[in-house]
Amino acid sequence: MARRFFGTDGVRGRANDDPMTAEMALRLGQAAGRFFKTGGHAHRAVIGKDTRRSGYMIENALTAGFTSVGMDVFLVGPVPTPAVGFLAHSMRADLGVMISASHNPFQDNGIKFFGPDGFKLSDEDEEAIEALLDAAPSLAEPGQIGRATRIDDGRGRYMEFAKTTFPRGQRLDGLKVVVDCANGAAYRTAPDVLWELGAEVVTLAARPNGFNINDGCGSTHPELASRAVVEHGADLGISLDGDADRVMIIDETGAVADGDQIMALIADRWGAAGRLASGTLVATVMSNLGLERHLATQGLRLLRTAVGDRYVVEAMRAGGYNLGGEQSGHIVMTDYVTTGDGLIAALQFLSAMVETGQRASELARVFQPFPQLLRNVRYRKGAAPLEAESVRAAIAAAEARMDGHGRLVIRKSGTEPLVRIMGECEDPGLLREILDEIEAEAVKFA
Repeated sequence: MARRFFGTDGVRGRANDDPMTAEMALRLGQAAGRFFKTGGHAHRAVIGKDTRRSGYMIENALTAGFTSVGMDVFLVGPVPTPAVGFLAHSMRADLGVMISASHNPFQDNGIKFFGPDGFKLSDEDEEAIEALLDAAPSLAEPGQIGRATRIDDGRGRYMEFAKTTFPRGQRLDGLKVVVDCANGAAYRTAPDVLWELGAEVVTLAARPNGFNINDGCGSTHPELASRAVVEHGADLGISLDGDADRVMIIDETGAVADGDQIMALIADRWGAAGRLASGTLVATVMSNLGLERHLATQGLRLLRTAVGDRYVVEAMRAGGYNLGGEQSGHIVMTDYVTTGDGLIAALQFLSAMVETGQRASELARVFQPFPQLLRNVRYRKGAAPLEAESVRAAIAAAEARMDGHGRLVIRKSGTEPLVRIMGECEDPGLLREILDEIEAEAVKFA
């Protein structure tokens, strides 16, 4: 079945443009409510959001959709995406919903669904909900209409849980930590947790106004935290994205460590402690070849998946693995959480600093990455550049020129009309030439 609305991370788009309209949110609430209303118990949905202005509109529309089909709604307000997965499970809800477009600018928004176990929905469940969009809603009788309740301590519940993932007996006393909250969902959660664990906290981008989420800040702009770390003489910088499910780490010199380096550190430590399930780290096709080769030297394995943290999690669950993530900073540790969690991943890094006494720069450079370049080419509506003979020929020629000394990953974005062109090669000059040639063909479809 073709997926019309769901991408790699829920339904996403420009706010008030199809499909991210109040009408669609209403219909999604009705369809998801109908899908999850099984059994005779009272049915509940937990709804969280980030700090975008359009979140109010979508939250109210979803609430109307759920309550109209007889489902109660718990509104937890601005919380990180992983908090929704946690709360949906802990509150015995039928599903959780996060309203967020992650690292995108404020103009965009999205709707992500979590099941009663706290995990994101499978492709099959999303397709079943899509199919229900075309059916008439199963409206409740007047006496069975659901009600909405605002839960004021949802953020606090998640904060207390996050602290339990930090080893007992360890504290952050004596460490100065910069945290960039991206003017997003963790603007209170992350600074408060770090302070309660004993750190001296320098907080950045924690004054959301509905329009400044991810604007020159957060994990896609780690230079903000990098400058602050150096200026304040901090021991570590933590740069989250708008919904706090991804993180970049900045060492005391201002250098940035991406998700691959963070995963390598955790995998090494868990592997040495016998905690890494089946000696396997799960990551996507975008993770650097250097990570794969490093793990091999440690007797560990890298299992690759399609791009998207939900596919990482699906592979982890299928194989019984407990660590995975993405180069972009999604770090999934199923011993603790059901999805990427930037704060809890940062706490793992801080725990390593406390335990070893090493500086962040000594822990954040685990392997030497292969030269890697990424190009994004936006294409016009209705175009299909990856099906064009000219683009396919350019890709084939590039692969022949690499001749086993690198690799290409070229794919259509699951959330935007973009062709994402990634290449790795031992020869950086050759890599630039190859990507230039492919980009020149793909841009003809802009």
